[in-house]
Amino acid sequence: MIRRRGAVALAVGALLLAGCSSISPPDIKGPGRSNVKVDTPELRDLKASTKIEECTPGTAAPVEDGLPSLSLPCLGGGESVDIGALRGPMVINLWASWCGPCERELPIYQKFYAKHGEKVAVLGVDLQDNRPAAALELAKNSGVTYPQLADPNSDLAGKKPIPAIPALPAIIFVDADGRFVVDGVPQLIFREIKSVAELEDLVEERLGIEL
Repeated sequence: MIRRRGAVALAVGALLLAGCSSISPPDIKGPGRSNVKVDTPELRDLKASTKIEECTPGTAAPVEDGLPSLSLPCLGGGESVDIGALRGPMVINLWASWCGPCERELPIYQKFYAKHGEKVAVLGVDLQDNRPAAALELAKNSGVTYPQLADPNSDLAGKKPIPAIPALPAIIFVDADGRFVVDGVPQLIFREIKSVAELEDLVEERLGIEL
């Protein structure tokens, strides 16, 4: 685990106490990039059996203190998305099929999206996961409808200004101007969400939105 000072370091310590999963899935051994494909005819058929919405690329230019310019593919097929072009208010749910806490909280994100999606966008990123079919099945069984990107090699982690991501689940907050860093602090929390009310409180605190 990479040590970081300040708020990020405190967040990392807190996530370990909270029992969040390691960033390394159980079936990945040793270094090296995964060659897993997240867009195949079989995966497109599987995605078609879900209610997951299509990925929508942003149109804005990257901003200072915003997310990095990084193109991620749509899980199960669709348009790739440059996350640096996205604007909020938005909550990005980082998860994986092998992460137990992620499985428990996916239905909560969906309930939040159903209740507040018109005011606060929700986007999922299946991170460090070489089982896209399992991820789609989990999303389907959890009733997820908000768009899903895939980052099987965790390219997002450590790409400035995003710090290292040592564990899942995690939440990224993006404001209406596309900012991810506020007063020098990345708006990234390592935490399993236990209720819609908890997520609502975090959104109000981090994005300054009254829900």
